[in-house]
Amino acid sequence: MKLTGNTILITGGGSGIGLAFAERFLQLGNTVIVCGRREHVLEAAKEQHPGLISRVADLDTAEGRIGLFDWVTTNYPDINVLINNAGIQQRFSILKADARNNWEELSREITTNLDAPAHLSFLFAPYFAAKEAAAILNVTSGLAFTPFAIGPLYSATKAALHSFTISLRLQLSESSVEVIEIAPPAVNTDLGGAGLHTHGEPLDEFTNGIFEGLEAGLPEVGYGSSVDRLRMSRDDTDKYAAQMYETMKSYIQ
Repeated sequence: MKLTGNTILITGGGSGIGLAFAERFLQLGNTVIVCGRREHVLEAAKEQHPGLISRVADLDTAEGRIGLFDWVTTNYPDINVLINNAGIQQRFSILKADARNNWEELSREITTNLDAPAHLSFLFAPYFAAKEAAAILNVTSGLAFTPFAIGPLYSATKAALHSFTISLRLQLSESSVEVIEIAPPAVNTDLGGAGLHTHGEPLDEFTNGIFEGLEAGLPEVGYGSSVDRLRMSRDDTDKYAAQMYETMKSYIQ
């Protein structure tokens, strides 16, 4: 994709990977809109990067997603890039999760990580197809390929988004819309809660690597350990997932 001269919407763009992408795209001469649920987080992002445009949006409802689409296309009709970055991660024991009374909270991962990016892609794809050049970028995870057993719904939603992205790419292959998957490894952000990913890749180094992949025109962009996981054999996937579970299972017991 071209990295400058775009109008870009980044979901979950007020912090973490989304904000790092927003900062880099601003530096490259793009108009960047970030959205999220927490107004104070968006305001802090704008104080840090005054060029950002922000919009409070609840992407957990169809009405919220349609409202965001209508607002963006009305106020910024040149929009030609959507980055589906918003995501949440929960770790839990299936034996202790109390799905009878707590399913609404547990299943938020399905809504945020899969329903929202799929719905937004459906909304923006026809709009983008009328543009000379456009792109939809879906942020999945290395865990889409090697499941993290103590984050079963997170891993499943990212695997589903990976599959959806392939279908979207094929359906839009004869249009002007590029479809790109970004598959991060663990990155040092507050995903899932503060302190859970301090072992992850430094955010700046990760962002550098992803933008190198975007500049090279890769349809799937990984970094660090996720590069090999994108093409890992089924046998190696099973071994990798089992090793991760043995290492981390004490966190949910």
